[in-house]
Amino acid sequence: MNQGAGVRRTRLTGERGPVNRVRVVASLAWVCGALVVVAQIVYSMTEPGERLFTTVGSVTAFAVASVCDAFARFGPRAAALLVTVAGGGGLVAETLGVHTGFPFGEYRYTGTLGVDVAGVPVVVALAWVMMCWPALLVGRALVRAAGGARPAWLVVVAGAWALAAWDVFLDPQMVDAGHWVWADPSPALPGVTGVPLTNYGGWLLTALLMIAALHRGVGRPRARRELDLRAGPAPVLYLWTYGSSVWAHAAFFGRPSVALAGGLLMGVVAVPFALALWRAHR
Repeated sequence: MNQGAGVRRTRLTGERGPVNRVRVVASLAWVCGALVVVAQIVYSMTEPGERLFTTVGSVTAFAVASVCDAFARFGPRAAALLVTVAGGGGLVAETLGVHTGFPFGEYRYTGTLGVDVAGVPVVVALAWVMMCWPALLVGRALVRAAGGARPAWLVVVAGAWALAAWDVFLDPQMVDAGHWVWADPSPALPGVTGVPLTNYGGWLLTALLMIAALHRGVGRPRARRELDLRAGPAPVLYLWTYGSSVWAHAAFFGRPSVALAGGLLMGVVAVPFALALWRAHR
């Protein structure tokens, strides 16, 4: 009888162990998400020459939040896949870009973003990790919200757009901060001077490959899993990035035209995603 009770306790412990681990990881993701918001607010209040710490800190915290979010929603395999596909893939794409000009165009980093690998700052690879996961969730959630049987390529296109459109905000900000320089920044998007159109083409191509690999590797979408905030902050962080980027370029960086262009292009997916998130939690 005592042995049977011991077996039952062991089984219960075994069943609760993974659940508790997921909750801990999800909590860590939310802590890192809060750090992202704090770091970005501090960034806007800091002098341009003193922003390296908050830049690296916010990107690192966001990347950790995304990896933890992937773990909590779909398990350790999804987290490892995110690091490999987005981190490794981003590093490869940026290394090719710096040394060959493909796929983004000719540019170079100026050495102001800390430690680099093959001429590419490590924090840049982390930036791919931090936004690739929320972009995948956006693509999956929007396509599912459309209803009916939808082909996988629609998820890939929507997710890739969600990722690439973010760079309409990122690149002008980083160029203005002196973190990288384009050999020829024209032709450019209307209102987004200083960044060539080839850059966005390269981002879209890279994003398509990354989102396709993640979507296939993570497995089939699960009912409401992409919008479940108990698993982590990735959906909220995507919308925070959208709203704060519009506000920052309009009010702090002196680039209202970038706020408008980015607001429209990223808003194509961010606004309906916000509505889907609201409906899922009302």
